[in-house]
Amino acid sequence: MLRLAPALIVTLLVAPILAGLAMALLPAFGYLPALGGDDISLAPWRALAAQPGIGRSVAISFASGLIATAISLAVVLLYLAAATGSRLDRWIRRLVSPLLSIPHAAAAFGLAFLIAPSGLIARLASPTLTGWERPPDLLIVQDPWGLSLIAGLVIKEVPFLLLMSLAALPQLDPERRVAMARSLGYRPAIAWLKVVAPALYPLIRLPVFAVIAYASSVVDVAMILGPTLPPTLAVSILTWFSDPDLDQRFLASAGAILQLGVTAAALLAWWGLERLVARLMNVWIARGGRRRGETCLHVGGKLWILLATGVAFAGIAGLAIYSVAGFWRFPDALPRSMTLDHWAQALPSLGGPLASTALIALGSTLLAGVLALAALENEQRTGRAASKALWLLYLPLIVPQIAFLFGLVVVMEQLGTRPTHGLITFGHLLFVLPYVFLSLSEAYRRLDPRWSQLALTLGVSRNAAFWRVRLPMLLAPLLTALAVGLAVSIGQYLPTQLLGAGRVTTVTTEAVSLAAGGNRRVIGVWALVQACLPLVGFVIAIGLPRLLWSNRRGMQGAP
Repeated sequence: MLRLAPALIVTLLVAPILAGLAMALLPAFGYLPALGGDDISLAPWRALAAQPGIGRSVAISFASGLIATAISLAVVLLYLAAATGSRLDRWIRRLVSPLLSIPHAAAAFGLAFLIAPSGLIARLASPTLTGWERPPDLLIVQDPWGLSLIAGLVIKEVPFLLLMSLAALPQLDPERRVAMARSLGYRPAIAWLKVVAPALYPLIRLPVFAVIAYASSVVDVAMILGPTLPPTLAVSILTWFSDPDLDQRFLASAGAILQLGVTAAALLAWWGLERLVARLMNVWIARGGRRRGETCLHVGGKLWILLATGVAFAGIAGLAIYSVAGFWRFPDALPRSMTLDHWAQALPSLGGPLASTALIALGSTLLAGVLALAALENEQRTGRAASKALWLLYLPLIVPQIAFLFGLVVVMEQLGTRPTHGLITFGHLLFVLPYVFLSLSEAYRRLDPRWSQLALTLGVSRNAAFWRVRLPMLLAPLLTALAVGLAVSIGQYLPTQLLGAGRVTTVTTEAVSLAAGGNRRVIGVWALVQACLPLVGFVIAIGLPRLLWSNRRGMQGAP
């Protein structure tokens, strides 16, 4: 059975995406007999081209994908160059998992509460520094240029790229490379950028592509922080798909294929930028500058990572304050009174979405954990290298969700499948499985195989060696991978909204739906609950191994 695991994983990931893309492509050209589309035509594309502001929607989606990725990658590389091995480095590495666990929507709400004209930053600066007695008439959140959207994406993508970089760095022996460059007279940060960064980038190229795809097609963050007139292309597609007029499905299909093209164009543009930056880097390296710019790199590398981290945690603190705020007049820095009324009002309606969130997250994460363990154990027993087909793990992360999920919904409707928790769990599995596998694979492959061989020489079977030796020794990284999976599932908005057809609600869908209402106190309650849920998984991942292996320090792990 273990031999079937890699093929099963590839089938589970590839088949729904191909089916979804096919069923989005046909209605995009007018063919969907169930809705009266019996002939191939270009009418959906003509309708799409006639939509007001469609060009601007495409431009914002394209630009936000590239700019957010470029800024996030620059922040991570500058930080690693400036702070590797320092006390700040140790602190930031401890904070990566909590930062990564914050759902995108909760981080977006937190940023909105900080930078809004009546937000925490304006309150702290007023009236002493600004002279404002009333909130200024400025469009900061949901600005027409998508700047707040880009800022929200950067806050969440920096921890992801940092985690991927930290996982890849041990393959490069960066300390030896930097020491060699230092012996030639290079300053530390310049040495890291010249001898480590060029070797690191090829190892994190696929995660970078995943960030571009996500940032150019994101829906929940764009609904909270993105422009509204017109919205980004992905938000427009969701609006057309949710329209009661079923003829809008043809328009949504054309939009989904256009979104696929926008993301592909962004990836192609990034490939061109890679070539340009590589040429410039070669010139910079050959020129041999050893000290110039070292101070700026040191200050910038630490400043930007501290800013991104500080904004993320300040946003969560803002959510907590708003959730208990009573009367709060501008420009008071803090509420004049605190109350639990907002929590009391929200609690009765939290139960259902909370149960659905837990059920779907646990189901998809446990399934992903079993499949990942089966595939990795098969690698160990057969002694073969990882299958090249497993690079397809990145497929659900690189193909825009809105492009294939829309078609997948059409497939499910054709099959007569009703929106259920099981269907949504399957949808979440497409995105949870890659993260669980990638989080677990490095630790699994690095475990010394002699432990299992020693158990086999004592007469136990292969299965007994797995359950009694390998699995207990890998408990800490396994729980960490499952915690990452839970966080990914809890943060999923689009799969829940489309596959659930609005009939299955989770904490995330409810929180995002409140964005249009503008009641910050209620939003604060729901967003704070959404932000705290993934932390439960990470607390268990850290605490349980230490509790079970309190007398075996080496098995407690360092999640």
